[in-house]
Amino acid sequence: MAAAIALGERGRGRTAPNPNVGCVIVHDDAVVGRGWTQDGGRPHAEAMALAEAGEGARGATVYVTLEPCAHRSGRGPACADLLVEAGLRRVVIGVGDPDSRTDGLGIERLRSAGIQVETGLCRAEAERGMAGFFSRIRLGRPYVTLKLAMSIDGRIATASGESQWITGEEARAHGHLERARTDMILVGRGTYDADSPRLDVRLPGLEDRSPRRALLTTGAPVEGWTRLGSPQAIRTLTEVNDLLVEGGAETAASFLHGDLVDRLLVYRAPILIGEGKAALADIGLGRLADAHGRWRLVDTRQLGIDILEVYERTR
Repeated sequence: MAAAIALGERGRGRTAPNPNVGCVIVHDDAVVGRGWTQDGGRPHAEAMALAEAGEGARGATVYVTLEPCAHRSGRGPACADLLVEAGLRRVVIGVGDPDSRTDGLGIERLRSAGIQVETGLCRAEAERGMAGFFSRIRLGRPYVTLKLAMSIDGRIATASGESQWITGEEARAHGHLERARTDMILVGRGTYDADSPRLDVRLPGLEDRSPRRALLTTGAPVEGWTRLGSPQAIRTLTEVNDLLVEGGAETAASFLHGDLVDRLLVYRAPILIGEGKAALADIGLGRLADAHGRWRLVDTRQLGIDILEVYERTR
């Protein structure tokens, strides 16, 4: 299942509105098929893995991160039907599909065909890997990651506005990797006017994974950018699973004020700036007590001279 989850990560930022599922087929203790959801959402992970396994799928065990879909569409068959036709013995599922078109029906179809079904293996990890899909189904909006690159004392620029570069090459490369794993990246009008950001992916071999661009502004739209008049407008992004917010301080604060941030990436450089531009503007915090218990540290890593801290919102 861990291998299936890792395969699913290959599709993250490329499959919306479909989930980025991963699948591994095992027969006689050997892996005979692997797959992940392809760009645009089709083919599904199960179809890819079955195609690789061929006859080796008969009597095999499938490990799949999400309950196989039960609904047919013009774009392809239901994965539950494909698994039944392949003659599998056992299907192990990471997490159930919250989509009402499948929710429990995929499992029911498999069991009705005499296939042994187990659920819940590595559930938390599988759900985290498809967080954007689950957020869109459950909350009606993309999963939002807020990126903050700052000094030790929480500054994102000097008093004169100089900000390039606070963090080192390794941290910036990681930031580009995060861009490659998202469907859309957003900045505010102030950042757009000051920096004319490209917001592309500049990692060798991943240049084609640059996400779509969104601009938070009440002003006129900009060609090539999706205009959002408010943070709440992300609910209109029906084909975006993962949204990355990069700045600046006012934009970041507006998403936090609206409780729309699910994950924080805090890149902290070992420098002190003193008087300068703070990483955040007012986020509407009334009492210090309200600040506690909202964020959980899930990862810390060294990136060259910088430190990355990853937090998830506790809901």
